[in-house]
Amino acid sequence: MKRRTLIKSGLVGLASLYTSRTFAHLQLPNALPVGAGETFLPTWDSLAQYQVPDWFRDAKFGIWAHWGPQCQPERGDWYGRGMYQEGSDQYNYHCEKYGHPSKFGFKDVINEWKAERWDPEYLVSLYKKAGARYFMALANHHDNFDLFDSKHHRWNSLNLGPKKDLMAGWAKAAKRQGLPLGVSVHSAHAWSWYETAQRSDKKGPLAGVPYDGNITAEQGNGTWWQGYNPQELYAQNHPLSKGSNNDREIHDQWNWGGGVYPPSKAYCENFYDRTIDLIEKYNPDLIYFDDTALPLWPVSDAGLRIAAHLYNKSIRKNGKLNAVICGKILDAQQRKCMVWDIERGQSNRIEPLPWQTDTCIGSWHYDRRIYDNNRYKSAKTVIHTLVDVISKNGNLMLNVPLRGDGSIDEKELSVVEDIGKWMAINSEAIYGTRPWKVFGEGPAMEAAAPLSGQGFNEGKGKPFGSADIRFVTKGKTLYATLLGWPTDQTALIKTLKAGPYGKVEKVSLMGHGKKLDFSQTADGLKVSLPEQPTGNIAFVLKLEGSFV
Repeated sequence: MKRRTLIKSGLVGLASLYTSRTFAHLQLPNALPVGAGETFLPTWDSLAQYQVPDWFRDAKFGIWAHWGPQCQPERGDWYGRGMYQEGSDQYNYHCEKYGHPSKFGFKDVINEWKAERWDPEYLVSLYKKAGARYFMALANHHDNFDLFDSKHHRWNSLNLGPKKDLMAGWAKAAKRQGLPLGVSVHSAHAWSWYETAQRSDKKGPLAGVPYDGNITAEQGNGTWWQGYNPQELYAQNHPLSKGSNNDREIHDQWNWGGGVYPPSKAYCENFYDRTIDLIEKYNPDLIYFDDTALPLWPVSDAGLRIAAHLYNKSIRKNGKLNAVICGKILDAQQRKCMVWDIERGQSNRIEPLPWQTDTCIGSWHYDRRIYDNNRYKSAKTVIHTLVDVISKNGNLMLNVPLRGDGSIDEKELSVVEDIGKWMAINSEAIYGTRPWKVFGEGPAMEAAAPLSGQGFNEGKGKPFGSADIRFVTKGKTLYATLLGWPTDQTALIKTLKAGPYGKVEKVSLMGHGKKLDFSQTADGLKVSLPEQPTGNIAFVLKLEGSFV
């Protein structure tokens, strides 16, 4: 194939890619017509006009229900892939609980999932009381099952499993609570993610018997799934990617390179149609894509078209752009086009553009072992993460995993309620704040772990202590949050030594209510704290004065 100029279609940088015979069967997409007067075109250059809306910058904290059929076995994240990995924990668990994956596949796990205790009104109300200023729900995961009334995909929660429009329930509850609605979309990767379902055991009594990844509609006669084509779910009517038998290889192919077998045009367009349908039906304010940059980039422009559609729709609906798109592993240009998301990690500096970290108090999909072994993140860990993230111009999106039946367990509930108690006293130092001149001080800064891939530096640095302080500002007020309580009841903020950043005129401790004695010298701002701490999580000093 001859090298072609792709600028007009928005596929900048793809010319060299399409010279490869690997992608020779794909048709280069043409730029789709955009309505007259539309602001955004499906190109990176056009999307770079994007400005993050104030509601998102002010909200700071969201809660995510990362909940779908993979929660039903209660055995952790990526179950729909791991159950087909012979000898893995999830494979062994699946064989014991359900049977061999040649006989009981993930499609059958979906059939087991009924979500009988799901109460979206209660849950979203709980999240709001905990301080969340936006809410996000899973629309589909890599398991390719749509959790909404999907016009372009029959494998959805209205037809199968719970037989409920789950996204409609979440959207109604979010609207009732006055929270912006986010949806997370992960299904672009089902193409390669499900390749484990094409395998068979290498040993044992069923060695060589194929798993159900290539099963067809014709084989469903007389079964519960009669009339449904499993290939629409598994998307495995294609050759395996290079290195597919290496379970880790998928991570190196997440950007649709490294030998991944290229997705068909029909697959890409179906993903586009499903996502546009989701946007049109439920009007989300935020879309989180679990992709490098945008879905299917750079083998398709589907993600670019979706982004332009959402932004233009938001302008038409609101008179201004209120929509947010989150993407991972973004280059400098792409960070102008959407919000950079860091998974299970934090930046180590004040970022010039707003960003978000997403993390979880347990596993992304519910794992009963975390409950049994008391391994949930504490409210203290969550709040420390939140305070650190917002000091660097970020937001925190926290997943609270639900059990397969849709309920929250009592240990998670305790964590969520403790977050709410802290926020009730200290949220003034969270909402509507902006980064200051410096984000903080203390030993943890010196031992910060670097980002790896899409993030994953969470918990790898030095634990926070009383000498670790984070700053944010709002108007003329500066907030300094102590991430521990000094044993001598004296806080020393070295950054605020007399001179460089202005003069402190008044100091108070949130939740204490009285002015505190202080002195500002060449050593820093020394504050005399009360004998008893206000809680046991983090302690906000409200500083008033004239700051540079």
